[in-house]
Amino acid sequence: MANPIKVLLHKDVPNLGSGGDVVRVRPGHARNYLIPRGLAGPATQANLSRIAELKRLAGQRQQHELLEAQDLSTKLEAAHVKLERAVGEENRMYGSVTAKDIEHALGELGLVIDRKKIDLGEPIKTLGVHEVPIRLHAEVKAVVRITVAKKG
Repeated sequence: MANPIKVLLHKDVPNLGSGGDVVRVRPGHARNYLIPRGLAGPATQANLSRIAELKRLAGQRQQHELLEAQDLSTKLEAAHVKLERAVGEENRMYGSVTAKDIEHALGELGLVIDRKKIDLGEPIKTLGVHEVPIRLHAEVKAVVRITVAKKG
């Protein structure tokens, strides 16, 4: 088993640390994932002298991302998405509404959201108004109102 090595994180890495932290990881993880993607660099003396600058830059980036997420949250809270689906007898829907459908509908409104951030849980299989939470940031969540109506 390989001995862990120290790397200096340039950006936040979930479940590992934030930008400017020195962490111990397996050599293969550093060599194959962190360093090629620009997420980390070797913890050399030259890089360690830049820790204060990296932490300052990471803090600025986090603050900027938080402000963007809060702005997008207010837009999403005001948005109302209407999706039409074909229904059969007794108003039973054919198929369901998935996160991909919601992502596409929000995109048509000019709100670009990655479907992985949509906390749908189970696909929507009933007509009516549904509230769908969206994770925009670790500290910011928005709720979008989705109306599923009968087509035609």
